[in-house]
Parts: sequence; C-alpha cells; structure tokens
Amino acid sequence: METYEGLVFEKFVDSDVERLSDTFKKAFIEDSKIHLGVETGPPGYEDGGFLKQWYLHDDVTSFTISKDGILIGGITLWINENKINYLGNIFLDPTFQEKGIGSLVWKFVEQKYPDTIKWQTETPGFSTRNHVFYVNKCGFRIHQITDYKDKLGISYQLEKIM
Repeated sequence: METYEGLVFEKFVDSDVERLSDTFKKAFIEDSKIHLGVETGPPGYEDGGFLKQWYLHDDVTSFTISKDGILIGGITLWINENKINYLGNIFLDPTFQEKGIGSLVWKFVEQKYPDTIKWQTETPGFSTRNHVFYVNKCGFRIHQITDYKDKLGISYQLEKIM
C-alpha cells in the first residue's frame, strides 16, 4: 500500500475485479453518454472481462485507488526496462471525476517512476474530456491520430517526454 495526497494505491488483485467492475462500467458509460449519447465501452467493460484481461496481465503493474476509505478506481501501467512506459488507463467512479483526483493519480505515477524517459498512452478520439485531461493537466501531447474516419474507432496516441 502506498499513499499520495490523500489517495491510497494498492496492488490490484483477483478479488478487485468483482469489487471494481461496476465502477469501471459506470466510468465508461458516463464518458460515452457525454460524448456519444450512448452507453458503450471497450470489449469487456460491462462484465469485468476488461479488468481480468488487462489489470491482471502478467506484464502489467496495476493499482486500485481509494480515497477516505472508499474504493474509487484503478490504474494500469506497463513499466519497461527501456524506460519508455505505457499508461493503459485510469478510471474513476463518476462521482469522483472532475475534482482533481485524476491529476493527483498522474502525479503519483510520475513520482513513483522518476526514471521514465517517455510515457505513452492512447484514448478514444471522441472523448474530448480525456484529451483535456491528458494534454492540459498531465502534459502529454498528441503524437498520432489513427482511424480518423471512424467516429467510434478514432484513437489518439499520446506521449509525454520526461
């Protein structure tokens, strides 16, 4: 367990899939309803499959995030020997979004992995809230846009040189 600015980070374990599946689903539904007017998310978002696949992946470092004793989200990272690391995703319960918590989560990550030379991530093109977060709050820049002709498939590849 690690703490940072009132947040508690703990290693994500098997039992966290069930504990966080509803929160994960709510986070994606909130985002897709805002930007697309429909409830959708990545494959497995609705039943814990995404969490099982990616948060418990052998090569991943993943954490649960709690605040004031309440489990509010999670984060998954790929930490690589070449020090070019990858942020899989950050998700927070919608009631805890837009309160600066995501920025605190990212600051925790940067201080925990100070040897990183570059961070990479990607986010759906439709999710302008994510773009603002990654670019304006976390300092990423848009590196590449793929599938730009497909409203649902468009993806922004982002990076942050440290």
